[in-house]
Amino acid sequence: MNALLDTSFLFALANSKDRNHKRVLKFAQTVNTGLVLPVSVLPEVCYLIGSRLGHDAMCHFLRQLIHSDVVLETVTLADLERSTEILNQYADARLDFVDATIVSIAERLNISCVLTLDRRDFSIIRPRHCPHFEILP
Repeated sequence: MNALLDTSFLFALANSKDRNHKRVLKFAQTVNTGLVLPVSVLPEVCYLIGSRLGHDAMCHFLRQLIHSDVVLETVTLADLERSTEILNQYADARLDFVDATIVSIAERLNISCVLTLDRRDFSIIRPRHCPHFEILP
């Protein structure tokens, strides 16, 4: 089983002062599944780390990512098309682009687990490939 990484999970992992840091760190240290990072998440998490924790923290995050087993997954044209459908379908919920790409990649790769602290958005989405997402931690 694989799991997709979301911005909120990665930011809490990188930020030792985040109220969820200890919980996310403990979970990350015990996870025994393949981790997939949608490339659309990378600019968002790097911006948050850089703007809130500093340039050095952002570079540290990237160095750790480079030496990890995390698989970077590109966004295909089909993913963009599906993301647009998702954004329209959940327009009232104000779902953002990154979350929509996570859903479209999850559907394409048949992944039902998302590592995120954003329970609201991922709880309301009904993916095509499974009844609902397993949201961890």
